[in-house]
Parts: sequence; structure tokens; C-alpha cells
Amino acid sequence: MELETEYAIQTSSLSKEFSGFKAVDNLNLSVKKGEIYGLLGPNGAGKTTLIKMLCSVITPSAGKAHILGKSIPDGNISSQIGYMPQETGVYLGLTVEQNLKFYGRIFGIENDEIMKREDKLLKFVDLVNWKHEMAENLSGGMKHRLSLACTLLHQPQLLFLDEPTVGVDPELRVSFWDYFQDILKQDTTILITTHYMDEARHCDRIGFMQHGHLIAEDSPRVLMEKSGKDSLEDAFLEFSNRDKSPAEKSQGGVSQ
Repeated sequence: MELETEYAIQTSSLSKEFSGFKAVDNLNLSVKKGEIYGLLGPNGAGKTTLIKMLCSVITPSAGKAHILGKSIPDGNISSQIGYMPQETGVYLGLTVEQNLKFYGRIFGIENDEIMKREDKLLKFVDLVNWKHEMAENLSGGMKHRLSLACTLLHQPQLLFLDEPTVGVDPELRVSFWDYFQDILKQDTTILITTHYMDEARHCDRIGFMQHGHLIAEDSPRVLMEKSGKDSLEDAFLEFSNRDKSPAEKSQGGVSQ
């Protein structure tokens, strides 16, 4: 069933359990259409597990979620979303150009249109000079850039970007964010995870995630105001401390 809604993502008590461990714990999340929403948290916070559920890669243990108005898991949602995992989703035995053509054909894009989008994307990710290079010969950062280009090729309505700028030099990271702002004008929504706190400032809203649930959520400016801190790093630590149980606080230190 498809619902008309202002939200690209809505979850209600969404949970995922692995062998008794709750990676995502009763998570309630709403992401409006046309915004960049950043998920920040330490490794193991549940960010990647959440994204995989929202992309119908894995099935939730409990709770509900809607993506672009459709209940998930839904195998037909792939044509409307783009998912860039932390692991570069490229085929090493293909050239840069062949990777893009392969993804284009998967999504049913005509060859002429693939070529048009390919040229633009290769310029964006600075891989024009490596167009005919085998993917296995690219550096880690270059493979990551190719993975991003493949994710964007079919012009999805909703983008899930899991650490998209890892291994990318600072100058190119800035250009990535400029491009993200540009694609928002095309009625695209972005959910992004990042470890770079300076990047998080570009997000419309941020959700601090820990132990599988949100411990705080708002714009970067408001989060710093609410925490009484001058940086997002310190704001996260403050909300993390507030989220601790009395027993954890008595032990001291920062919970991981």
C-alpha cells in the first residue's frame, strides 16, 4: 500500500535483532522529502543496519517503515532509491565506463541516456581520465568515487549514502557536498552517514545515534544550543552522557 506523505522516510518502533543483540532498537525516524538528513554515531550504533533495512536489503525484526510512501521491505523500491554502501559496490573486472553501463542497464536506461549521464558523472567524480581503466587498478578513494557515480546514475528520488566521502581528499569532499546540494533541487532526498563532523554541518537535520536508537535530533545549530556546546563533537558527547543509565554514569567514561 502506498501512502501520500510529506516524508520520504518514516519508521515506527523499527528494530533489528541478531542472535539476541538489538542492532536497531525501537527506532522512530522521520525524514522529510527534499532534505539532507545526517546520521552520526560511533561504529556499532546501528546506522548501517538501519540503512540496509530501509533499502530492503535485510528484513526488520519488528516495527514498521515506509519509504516514499511504500511499506518495506519491498523489492520494487530499488528503482526509486540509490544505495551506496561503505564497501565500494563496483565490479573489479570491468572498466570504469563498463561499470556505469552495467548499472545503467540494470535500471533499464537507454544507451544514449547512459552515455549522457556517464559523461556528467565522470566529470563530477573526477574520473574522466580513468574512463577505460579497469576498476581493480583504481585506488581505494577512486573506487569509492566510482561507486558514488554508479549510485547516482539512475537519478533516484531517495539516496542512502553510507560514509560516501571516506578516502576522498578534502577538496573533492567539498565538491561532493556542492553536488549533493544541487541534486536536492531535483526533488531528491538524502540520508547520509558520516564520521566527519564538519560535513554534518551541511545537513538540514542531524540524528545522533547510539545503541540502536536516536539520542538527539535537530538542526546542527539547535543541537549545539541544546547541549550548551560549541562543536558537534562535544554536543554528541553531551547527549551521549545524558543517555547513559545511572549505572553507566557511576562507572564514568564514555559509553561505546
